Amino acid sequence: MEVLQNSIKPIGRRESKTFEINNSEAKIICAKFSKEDINRIALISVHGDPAVDFGKEEAGGQNVYVRNLGEELARLGWNVDMFTRKVDVKQQTIVQHRNNCRTIRLKAGPIAFIGRDNLFDYAQDFLNSFLDFQKENKVFYPIIHSNYWISGWVGLQLRKIQGSKQLHTYHSLGCIKYISVDNIPEVANTRLKYEKEVLENAEYIIATSPEEERDMRNYMSSKGTIEMVPCGTDIERFNSEKREEARKKLNFKENDKIVLYVGRFDYRKGIETLVRAVNISKFRNDPNLKLVIGGGWTVGGSDGNERERIGKIVAECNLDNITIFTGQLGPSNLHLYYAAADCCVVPSHYEPFGLVPIEAMASGTPVVASEVGGLKYTIVNEKTGFLCPPKNNEAFANAIDKILSSIELRDNLAKNGVQRVTELFKWENVCIRLGKLYNKLIAEFLN
Repeated sequence: MEVLQNSIKPIGRRESKTFEINNSEAKIICAKFSKEDINRIALISVHGDPAVDFGKEEAGGQNVYVRNLGEELARLGWNVDMFTRKVDVKQQTIVQHRNNCRTIRLKAGPIAFIGRDNLFDYAQDFLNSFLDFQKENKVFYPIIHSNYWISGWVGLQLRKIQGSKQLHTYHSLGCIKYISVDNIPEVANTRLKYEKEVLENAEYIIATSPEEERDMRNYMSSKGTIEMVPCGTDIERFNSEKREEARKKLNFKENDKIVLYVGRFDYRKGIETLVRAVNISKFRNDPNLKLVIGGGWTVGGSDGNERERIGKIVAECNLDNITIFTGQLGPSNLHLYYAAADCCVVPSHYEPFGLVPIEAMASGTPVVASEVGGLKYTIVNEKTGFLCPPKNNEAFANAIDKILSSIELRDNLAKNGVQRVTELFKWENVCIRLGKLYNKLIAEFLN
């Protein structure tokens, strides 16, 4: 960790803030929590709103993870509240998703969108609002499952204030991210500090892949308790459509060769690699080739700027006539695009886990992805898809060409992918494993 921190470029002048716990009236003595609180879990996701439309700026895998985790835990009998930050006065403060599962939006700083790199300034406000919510509603959360480092800081404070037990999922590791970016934000050292503190102090750290666990040990700390529990996906939803039917519903032809990307518009997602790979594909001039780029964007936002940049690259490569920008995908059509595609490409520069590959594989679609992070775990090279060096246009083009050249290969990869996801990444199985950890921690309150 010290070696990594020394290798990071100097950051800005603003110093990290030292927060004081100033909401003493909201403190709750954990020994007196009620029977109703025993199965109560707080999923904290300060910037990743589980009730927001997926695919918008800074709304991606974490939002999906928290939402699906909360709903499945509730189905298994847990009482789940998912806490996030309110960013628009028009947003509902409480969104009920199903029995015993809701999103609660807390006020923390101005009610406006604030990017992750500037959000820690309002972590204290979020903590105070959470404590106020407990006091006003006369509830207590013995289990805090925090998501991303800012939420991790909130979880650490709740351990100190009221004795809650903390589990934490990182979703992204600063120690890995900052190795590969040129512009390191001012908050970098603060993030590294608290990511390490969370690892060493939370009751359980949830690593979503063996690669993520190794990164924690190699770059952060040898201390702390790590449990490897992968992300999950909705097998029934994503395996509900046959390729032919999905193509009909989306107005594709039966013999179209469809190469799909799904995700946010973010430079680190590597969409440029996909576009340039398609441009040098041996199917480049095939009239049936279709490049489908799925995901929404915000005009004027960082994702909107990336969408504009990718559009220029598409035009530069003269791929306008075969490229389809679908806009935001959601419950009504995301599964159709997965099912319709011949292959789904995930060219990210880094992914701690990556939900898109398992959604695609659940849909019976082979994946071509960067050989980085959790992608090396979710995808089995040459069995469920292909792994390529990141940013390598030629390698991605070759992998795409292999799938488009052979229906038999495509179908074999698809069959293996469905089997792998069903065995390892079904949400019910994931939540059962997490539930065992929750129960161990609750038992500590009762002893």
